[in-house]
Amino acid sequence: MATAAWADEPCRIPGIRNEVQCGTVTRPLDPATPDGPTITIHYLRVPAMARRKLPDPVFLVAGGPGQSAIKVAPQVLPRFTRLNNRRDIVFVDQRGTGRSAPLDCEEPKQRLLADQSDPRFQLDMLRRCRERLQQLPHGDLRFYTTTIAMQDLDAVRRAIGAERIDLVGVSYGTRAILEYQRQFPSAVRRSVLDGVAPPDMALPASFSTDGQAALDAVLAACEAEPACHDRHPTLRQDWHALLKSLPKPVTVQHPLTGQAERFTLTRDMVLGSVRGALYVPTLAAALPHALAEAAHDRFEPLSALNSLFGGKKGMGIAMGMHFSVVCAEDLPRVPQATDKPGPDFADDFARLYARICADWPRGAVPPAFYTMSPSRSPVLLLSGGADPATPPRHAERVAKALGPMARHVIAPGAGHGVIGMPCMHDMLFRFIDAQDDQAALAVDTSCVAAVPRPPAYRPPQLDAEAPK
Repeated sequence: MATAAWADEPCRIPGIRNEVQCGTVTRPLDPATPDGPTITIHYLRVPAMARRKLPDPVFLVAGGPGQSAIKVAPQVLPRFTRLNNRRDIVFVDQRGTGRSAPLDCEEPKQRLLADQSDPRFQLDMLRRCRERLQQLPHGDLRFYTTTIAMQDLDAVRRAIGAERIDLVGVSYGTRAILEYQRQFPSAVRRSVLDGVAPPDMALPASFSTDGQAALDAVLAACEAEPACHDRHPTLRQDWHALLKSLPKPVTVQHPLTGQAERFTLTRDMVLGSVRGALYVPTLAAALPHALAEAAHDRFEPLSALNSLFGGKKGMGIAMGMHFSVVCAEDLPRVPQATDKPGPDFADDFARLYARICADWPRGAVPPAFYTMSPSRSPVLLLSGGADPATPPRHAERVAKALGPMARHVIAPGAGHGVIGMPCMHDMLFRFIDAQDDQAALAVDTSCVAAVPRPPAYRPPQLDAEAPK
């Protein structure tokens, strides 16, 4: 039960031009002991611009797990401009993230490439982080599950006086929304799930299956594109030869510092760089060139892609919260997962998570968390056809479980996240703003099918060297 401590007052957020409202609710760390330690849940409310606003605000549920909703607000708020005309937009920092009892792990501001080649580096860093977090007043890591966090979110809903809310979530945020809808179905008016990560998805196991499918699609697209195939006629063979050659000592110029570094290049490093680029189709389009260069011991393009992806994602993941969720909700299900590891990605990622989670405290997850019942309210599910993390196969299963109130839309050329596509701004508005449920489910979604996969990247020097 929430301890009501509503404080909603004007504030300024870097990156947002206008004054907004910041608020808090006080929550027990352990819901079973309301008189025990408490944490403060922070939220940001962007008031509707119109005087006669609608009563159902839109809540943005961040991904990760471990992303701060308030921190990403300046980046995502422009996508909600039309909705914000008559609806409040609310960003809640989930417990363990941002300003809400954060579980951040400190990392070096500039990691050496050699650090990434040492598997002990990350394990030692996370061990030290876990030990430090457990010394905090809010450091009992068992109480950061999705189930408890969604009870916090409902406390915010009640604090701002909203009878029903609209929910928009990306990636892990879709799992959180499904759990909120399971616990509080009468409080949900509309839901948008972008890049669906269902509760029964054993995350580390599915990473290999889905990453392999996305990589195979990139290689196949290059083979089918005449210009790419002409430049890289043996790309698939070169890729497999590269993997077989690892580990090996290399010298690479760091993409950020420009300093040459000598280290041992490992299979995990290469696969991590490839998988990171696959999230964003414009970066994945550069993979044929980067892999071809790497096959000839020129690793700067692949290293640069990894750096670019880190910048793209650089919205801050609280790794303590991330592992508190994954170790409790996903790892126990890995042994029974039916996903077959990809031949290239194998089970390395799952084994890494298993080693980290072996010593990570695990919260209790109710069996009902893994179930999905027919939805009472409209749900729009969005999938990117080129997504390496949450491809359409997961949303298909969820849509079937949610029943006739769910609609699944696939954007064939999109990666991890469809909602950022330009035409999605209007579609999102029309789905949430529709007067009745049937009109919401009938919204025109044809625009996302028209966006193609980007063509393979062609280095500028090739154009400069081409005959005039």
